Amino acid sequence: MHVVETLQRQAVACEDLGSAMYAELCRLLVDDYEVGGVSTGVLAGYEDRSFGDAIALRLLGSVHRLVLAGQAPELAAFYPSVGGSWDPVLGWEAFEQVLQSRQAELRSLLTQPPQTNEVGRAAALYGGMLQLVAAMPLPVRLFEIGASGGLNLRPDHFRYKAADGTVFGRADSPVVFDDAWSGQALKPVSLRIAERVGSDIAPVDPLSEEGARTLTSYVWPDMPARLARLRGALDVARQVPADVRREDAVSFVRGLELSAGHVTVVWHSIMWQYLTRDDRAAVDERLAELGARADDSSPLARLRLEPLRRTPDGPSDFLVELQVWPTGRRRILGRAEPHGQDLVWEPSA
Repeated sequence: MHVVETLQRQAVACEDLGSAMYAELCRLLVDDYEVGGVSTGVLAGYEDRSFGDAIALRLLGSVHRLVLAGQAPELAAFYPSVGGSWDPVLGWEAFEQVLQSRQAELRSLLTQPPQTNEVGRAAALYGGMLQLVAAMPLPVRLFEIGASGGLNLRPDHFRYKAADGTVFGRADSPVVFDDAWSGQALKPVSLRIAERVGSDIAPVDPLSEEGARTLTSYVWPDMPARLARLRGALDVARQVPADVRREDAVSFVRGLELSAGHVTVVWHSIMWQYLTRDDRAAVDERLAELGARADDSSPLARLRLEPLRRTPDGPSDFLVELQVWPTGRRRILGRAEPHGQDLVWEPSA
Protein backbone atom coordinates (compact mmCIF):
# COMPACT_ATOMS: atom_id res chain seq x y z
CA MET A 1 0.00 0.00 0.00
CA HIS A 2 1.45 3.37 -1.02
CA VAL A 3 1.90 6.03 1.65
CA VAL A 4 -0.71 8.25 -0.01
CA GLU A 5 -3.32 5.52 0.29
CA THR A 6 -2.23 4.91 3.88
CA LEU A 7 -2.71 8.59 4.74
CA GLN A 8 -6.10 8.65 3.01
CA ARG A 9 -7.22 5.55 4.87
CA GLN A 10 -6.01 6.99 8.17
CA ALA A 11 -7.94 10.20 7.48
CA VAL A 12 -11.16 8.19 7.19
CA ALA A 13 -10.36 6.24 10.36
CA CYS A 14 -9.66 9.43 12.33
CA GLU A 15 -12.86 11.02 11.09
CA ASP A 16 -14.91 7.94 11.96
CA LEU A 17 -13.40 7.80 15.45
CA GLY A 18 -14.03 11.46 16.21
CA SER A 19 -10.83 13.37 15.43
CA ALA A 20 -11.66 16.03 12.87
CA MET A 21 -8.22 17.59 13.41
CA TYR A 22 -6.23 14.47 12.53
CA ALA A 23 -8.54 13.64 9.63
CA GLU A 24 -7.85 17.07 8.21
CA LEU A 25 -4.10 16.83 8.85
CA CYS A 26 -3.92 13.48 7.06
CA ARG A 27 -5.67 14.92 4.02
CA LEU A 28 -3.39 17.97 4.04
CA LEU A 29 -0.40 15.64 4.18
CA VAL A 30 -1.76 13.83 1.11
CA ASP A 31 -2.04 17.11 -0.76
CA ASP A 32 1.47 18.12 0.27
CA TYR A 33 2.97 14.73 -0.62
CA GLU A 34 1.35 14.64 -4.06
CA VAL A 35 2.91 17.97 -5.03
CA GLY A 36 6.35 16.99 -3.71
CA GLY A 37 6.12 19.06 -0.52
CA VAL A 38 8.11 18.79 2.68
CA SER A 39 6.35 15.58 3.76
CA THR A 40 8.09 13.64 0.94
CA GLY A 41 11.43 14.14 2.67
CA VAL A 42 10.10 13.18 6.08
CA LEU A 43 8.41 10.05 4.73
CA ALA A 44 11.19 8.97 2.34
CA GLY A 45 11.70 5.23 2.67
CA TYR A 46 8.20 4.63 3.97
CA GLU A 47 6.46 4.77 0.60
CA ASP A 48 5.18 1.19 0.54
CA ARG A 49 4.75 0.16 4.17
CA SER A 50 1.55 -1.63 5.17
CA PHE A 51 -1.32 0.19 6.87
CA GLY A 52 -0.63 -1.95 9.94
CA ASP A 53 2.74 -0.21 10.31
CA ALA A 54 0.75 2.94 11.20
CA ILE A 55 3.11 5.35 9.46
CA ALA A 56 0.55 8.16 9.60
CA LEU A 57 0.10 7.73 13.35
CA ARG A 58 3.86 7.53 13.86
CA LEU A 59 4.29 10.91 12.13
CA LEU A 60 1.36 12.58 13.88
CA GLY A 61 2.45 11.21 17.24
CA SER A 62 6.04 12.35 16.70
CA VAL A 63 4.93 15.92 15.99
CA HIS A 64 2.54 15.85 18.95
CA ARG A 65 5.44 14.74 21.15
CA LEU A 66 7.42 17.85 20.16
CA VAL A 67 4.39 19.99 21.00
CA LEU A 68 3.95 18.37 24.42
CA ALA A 69 7.66 18.86 25.18
CA GLY A 70 7.37 22.59 24.43
CA GLN A 71 9.68 22.23 21.44
CA ALA A 72 7.19 23.51 18.85
CA PRO A 73 5.60 26.60 20.45
CA GLU A 74 4.41 27.99 17.13
CA LEU A 75 2.37 24.82 16.59
CA ALA A 76 1.17 24.46 20.20
CA ALA A 77 -1.31 27.31 19.65
CA PHE A 78 -3.28 24.92 17.41
CA TYR A 79 -3.17 21.77 19.60
CA PRO A 80 -6.13 21.40 22.01
CA SER A 81 -4.11 18.97 24.16
CA VAL A 82 -2.00 21.92 25.37
CA GLY A 83 -4.78 24.53 25.37
CA GLY A 84 -4.68 25.52 21.70
CA SER A 85 -7.42 25.56 19.06
CA TRP A 86 -7.06 23.85 15.70
CA ASP A 87 -7.20 25.96 12.56
CA PRO A 88 -6.83 24.13 9.21
CA VAL A 89 -5.07 27.02 7.47
CA LEU A 90 -2.80 28.52 10.09
CA GLY A 91 -2.40 25.18 11.83
CA TRP A 92 -1.16 23.51 8.66
CA GLU A 93 1.33 26.32 8.04
CA ALA A 94 2.78 25.79 11.52
CA PHE A 95 2.74 22.00 11.08
CA GLU A 96 4.54 22.33 7.74
CA GLN A 97 7.20 24.51 9.38
CA VAL A 98 7.83 21.83 12.01
CA LEU A 99 8.20 19.18 9.29
CA GLN A 100 10.75 21.39 7.58
CA SER A 101 12.78 22.48 10.61
CA ARG A 102 12.72 19.18 12.57
CA GLN A 103 12.95 16.72 9.67
CA ALA A 104 15.93 14.74 10.99
CA GLU A 105 14.41 14.39 14.46
CA LEU A 106 11.04 13.35 13.07
CA ARG A 107 12.62 10.74 10.81
CA SER A 108 14.33 9.28 13.87
CA LEU A 109 11.06 9.19 15.80
CA LEU A 110 9.31 7.50 12.85
CA THR A 111 11.32 4.35 13.50
CA GLN A 112 9.38 3.79 16.72
CA PRO A 113 6.02 1.97 16.45
CA PRO A 114 3.10 3.70 18.17
CA GLN A 115 2.85 3.16 21.91
CA THR A 116 -0.87 3.73 22.22
CA ASN A 117 -1.70 2.56 25.72
CA GLU A 118 -5.38 3.23 25.02
CA VAL A 119 -7.12 3.29 28.38
CA GLY A 120 -10.52 3.11 26.71
CA ARG A 121 -9.86 -0.56 25.98
CA ALA A 122 -9.74 -1.32 29.71
CA ALA A 123 -13.53 -1.51 29.72
CA ALA A 124 -13.37 -4.60 27.48
CA LEU A 125 -10.77 -6.16 29.76
CA TYR A 126 -12.60 -5.37 32.97
CA GLY A 127 -16.04 -6.35 31.71
CA GLY A 128 -14.66 -9.57 30.24
CA MET A 129 -13.03 -10.47 33.54
CA LEU A 130 -16.28 -9.80 35.40
CA GLN A 131 -17.95 -12.41 33.20
CA LEU A 132 -15.02 -14.80 33.61
CA VAL A 133 -14.91 -14.52 37.42
CA ALA A 134 -18.70 -14.89 37.67
CA ALA A 135 -18.20 -18.40 36.26
CA MET A 136 -14.78 -19.02 37.91
CA PRO A 137 -14.69 -17.23 41.29
CA LEU A 138 -10.92 -17.26 41.74
CA PRO A 139 -8.28 -14.54 42.16
CA VAL A 140 -6.87 -13.37 38.81
CA ARG A 141 -3.25 -13.46 37.66
CA LEU A 142 -3.26 -10.90 34.83
CA PHE A 143 -0.67 -11.03 32.04
CA GLU A 144 -0.70 -8.64 29.08
CA ILE A 145 1.28 -8.90 25.85
CA GLY A 146 1.95 -5.65 24.02
CA ALA A 147 1.44 -3.87 27.34
CA SER A 148 3.20 -0.60 26.42
CA GLY A 149 3.20 1.30 29.74
CA GLY A 150 1.01 -1.24 31.52
CA LEU A 151 -1.84 1.19 32.21
CA ASN A 152 -4.45 -1.44 31.35
CA LEU A 153 -3.01 -3.83 33.93
CA ARG A 154 -4.95 -1.77 36.50
CA PRO A 155 -8.53 -2.00 35.17
CA ASP A 156 -10.06 -2.72 38.58
CA HIS A 157 -8.90 0.72 39.74
CA PHE A 158 -11.00 2.54 37.14
CA ARG A 159 -14.69 3.49 37.49
CA TYR A 160 -17.26 2.21 34.99
CA LYS A 161 -20.88 3.23 34.66
CA ALA A 162 -22.97 0.97 32.43
CA ALA A 163 -25.89 2.13 30.30
CA ASP A 164 -28.33 0.73 32.88
CA GLY A 165 -26.77 2.92 35.60
CA THR A 166 -24.86 0.18 37.41
CA VAL A 167 -21.45 1.32 38.62
CA PHE A 168 -18.40 -0.94 38.78
CA GLY A 169 -14.80 -0.56 39.89
CA ARG A 170 -13.22 2.01 42.19
CA ALA A 171 -15.67 4.74 43.22
CA ASP A 172 -13.03 7.47 43.65
CA SER A 173 -10.99 6.67 40.54
CA PRO A 174 -9.60 9.52 38.44
CA VAL A 175 -10.42 7.35 35.40
CA VAL A 176 -14.15 7.45 34.74
CA PHE A 177 -16.16 5.75 31.99
CA ASP A 178 -19.55 7.43 32.10
CA ASP A 179 -20.94 5.25 29.32
CA ALA A 180 -18.72 2.19 29.63
CA TRP A 181 -20.93 -0.35 27.89
CA SER A 182 -24.44 -1.40 26.96
CA GLY A 183 -26.13 -4.64 25.94
CA GLN A 184 -26.34 -7.54 28.34
CA ALA A 185 -26.31 -6.36 31.95
CA LEU A 186 -23.25 -7.49 33.90
CA LYS A 187 -23.40 -8.50 37.55
CA PRO A 188 -21.00 -6.98 40.08
CA VAL A 189 -18.70 -9.70 41.38
CA SER A 190 -15.77 -9.79 43.77
CA LEU A 191 -12.77 -9.39 41.48
CA ARG A 192 -9.30 -9.60 42.95
CA ILE A 193 -6.19 -9.25 40.78
CA ALA A 194 -3.34 -10.97 42.60
CA GLU A 195 -0.63 -10.37 39.99
CA ARG A 196 -0.16 -7.78 37.23
CA VAL A 197 2.58 -8.48 34.69
CA GLY A 198 3.02 -7.29 31.12
CA SER A 199 5.55 -7.50 28.32
CA ASP A 200 6.49 -5.20 25.47
CA ILE A 201 9.42 -5.05 23.08
CA ALA A 202 9.85 -1.37 24.00
CA PRO A 203 8.05 -0.75 27.30
CA VAL A 204 7.33 2.79 28.41
CA ASP A 205 7.75 3.87 32.02
CA PRO A 206 4.51 5.72 32.87
CA LEU A 207 6.06 7.03 36.10
CA SER A 208 8.70 9.06 34.25
CA GLU A 209 8.09 12.44 32.64
CA GLU A 210 9.42 11.20 29.30
CA GLY A 211 7.30 8.03 29.44
CA ALA A 212 4.12 9.95 30.27
CA ARG A 213 4.84 12.34 27.38
CA THR A 214 5.37 9.43 24.98
CA LEU A 215 2.06 7.83 25.92
CA THR A 216 0.25 11.16 25.69
CA SER A 217 1.73 11.91 22.27
CA TYR A 218 -0.19 9.05 20.67
CA VAL A 219 -3.55 10.27 21.95
CA TRP A 220 -5.23 12.43 19.34
CA PRO A 221 -5.04 16.07 20.53
CA ASP A 222 -8.68 17.01 19.90
CA MET A 223 -10.16 14.09 21.88
CA PRO A 224 -10.41 15.43 25.46
CA ALA A 225 -12.12 12.35 26.93
CA ARG A 226 -9.27 10.09 25.81
CA LEU A 227 -6.70 12.54 27.17
CA ALA A 228 -8.51 12.75 30.51
CA ARG A 229 -8.62 8.95 30.83
CA LEU A 230 -4.92 8.67 30.02
CA ARG A 231 -3.92 11.33 32.54
CA GLY A 232 -6.09 9.69 35.18
CA ALA A 233 -4.53 6.31 34.42
CA LEU A 234 -1.06 7.82 34.86
CA ASP A 235 -2.17 8.90 38.34
CA VAL A 236 -3.40 5.37 39.07
CA ALA A 237 -0.08 3.93 37.89
CA ARG A 238 1.69 5.95 40.59
CA GLN A 239 -0.47 4.26 43.22
CA VAL A 240 -0.82 0.68 41.93
CA PRO A 241 2.35 -1.26 41.06
CA ALA A 242 2.60 -3.39 37.92
CA ASP A 243 5.54 -5.17 36.34
CA VAL A 244 6.11 -4.54 32.62
CA ARG A 245 9.07 -6.43 31.19
CA ARG A 246 11.12 -5.78 28.07
CA GLU A 247 10.30 -9.04 26.35
CA ASP A 248 8.71 -10.15 23.10
CA ALA A 249 5.28 -11.77 23.18
CA VAL A 250 6.48 -15.28 22.31
CA SER A 251 9.20 -15.41 24.99
CA PHE A 252 6.83 -13.92 27.55
CA VAL A 253 4.04 -16.43 26.93
CA ARG A 254 6.48 -19.33 26.83
CA GLY A 255 7.60 -18.35 30.32
CA LEU A 256 4.11 -18.46 31.81
CA GLU A 257 2.90 -21.23 34.07
CA LEU A 258 -0.43 -21.94 35.73
CA SER A 259 -1.04 -21.47 39.45
CA ALA A 260 -3.30 -23.52 41.68
CA GLY A 261 -6.10 -21.47 43.20
CA HIS A 262 -5.89 -18.74 40.54
CA VAL A 263 -7.26 -18.13 37.06
CA THR A 264 -4.39 -17.10 34.78
CA VAL A 265 -5.58 -14.50 32.26
CA VAL A 266 -3.58 -13.60 29.15
CA TRP A 267 -4.89 -10.34 27.65
CA HIS A 268 -4.08 -8.31 24.56
CA SER A 269 -5.74 -5.47 22.65
CA ILE A 270 -5.17 -4.11 19.15
CA MET A 271 -1.59 -5.40 19.00
CA TRP A 272 -1.94 -8.70 17.12
CA GLN A 273 -1.27 -6.89 13.81
CA TYR A 274 2.27 -6.06 14.94
CA LEU A 275 3.29 -9.72 15.32
CA THR A 276 4.58 -11.83 12.46
CA ARG A 277 2.54 -14.83 11.30
CA ASP A 278 5.08 -17.16 12.92
CA ASP A 279 4.96 -15.31 16.23
CA ARG A 280 1.17 -15.41 16.27
CA ALA A 281 1.27 -19.16 15.69
CA ALA A 282 3.84 -19.57 18.48
CA VAL A 283 1.68 -17.64 20.98
CA ASP A 284 -1.38 -19.69 20.01
CA GLU A 285 0.60 -22.91 20.35
CA ARG A 286 1.93 -22.02 23.80
CA LEU A 287 -1.53 -21.09 25.08
CA ALA A 288 -2.88 -24.40 23.76
CA GLU A 289 -0.07 -26.20 25.63
CA LEU A 290 -0.92 -24.40 28.86
CA GLY A 291 -4.60 -25.02 28.27
CA ALA A 292 -3.97 -28.76 27.99
CA ARG A 293 -2.56 -28.66 31.53
CA ALA A 294 -5.32 -26.50 32.99
CA ASP A 295 -7.92 -27.87 35.36
CA ASP A 296 -10.73 -26.48 37.53
CA SER A 297 -8.30 -25.43 40.26
CA SER A 298 -5.82 -23.78 37.89
CA PRO A 299 -7.76 -22.56 34.83
CA LEU A 300 -6.45 -20.47 31.96
CA ALA A 301 -8.22 -17.73 30.03
CA ARG A 302 -7.35 -15.68 26.97
CA LEU A 303 -9.19 -12.38 26.70
CA ARG A 304 -8.65 -10.13 23.72
CA LEU A 305 -10.00 -7.12 21.85
CA GLU A 306 -8.75 -7.45 18.28
CA PRO A 307 -10.02 -7.29 14.69
CA LEU A 308 -11.56 -10.78 14.42
CA ARG A 309 -13.97 -12.63 12.15
CA ARG A 310 -17.01 -14.41 13.51
CA THR A 311 -16.77 -16.83 10.60
CA PRO A 312 -13.79 -17.62 8.32
CA ASP A 313 -15.37 -15.75 5.40
CA GLY A 314 -17.08 -13.03 7.43
CA PRO A 315 -16.06 -9.40 7.76
CA SER A 316 -13.49 -8.32 10.32
CA ASP A 317 -14.82 -6.50 13.36
CA PHE A 318 -13.40 -5.35 16.70
CA LEU A 319 -14.58 -8.15 18.94
CA VAL A 320 -14.07 -9.03 22.59
CA GLU A 321 -13.33 -12.74 22.69
CA LEU A 322 -12.87 -15.02 25.70
CA GLN A 323 -11.42 -18.52 25.54
CA VAL A 324 -11.28 -20.61 28.71
CA TRP A 325 -9.48 -23.83 29.55
CA PRO A 326 -9.69 -26.70 30.58
CA THR A 327 -12.70 -26.80 28.24
CA GLY A 328 -11.12 -24.66 25.52
CA ARG A 329 -14.49 -23.03 24.94
CA ARG A 330 -14.29 -19.85 22.89
CA ARG A 331 -17.03 -17.23 22.65
CA ILE A 332 -17.57 -13.67 21.55
CA LEU A 333 -18.53 -11.48 24.51
CA GLY A 334 -19.19 -8.29 22.59
CA ARG A 335 -17.94 -5.73 20.12
CA ALA A 336 -16.38 -2.29 20.43
CA GLU A 337 -14.71 0.40 18.37
CA PRO A 338 -10.87 0.45 18.16
CA HIS A 339 -10.43 2.77 21.14
CA GLY A 340 -12.86 0.73 23.23
CA GLN A 341 -15.87 3.02 22.91
CA ASP A 342 -19.40 1.87 21.97
CA LEU A 343 -18.79 -1.43 23.76
CA VAL A 344 -21.87 -3.67 23.54
CA TRP A 345 -22.06 -6.98 25.40
CA GLU A 346 -23.83 -9.84 23.69
CA PRO A 347 -26.31 -12.18 25.41
CA SER A 348 -24.75 -15.15 27.18
CA ALA A 349 -24.72 -18.29 25.08
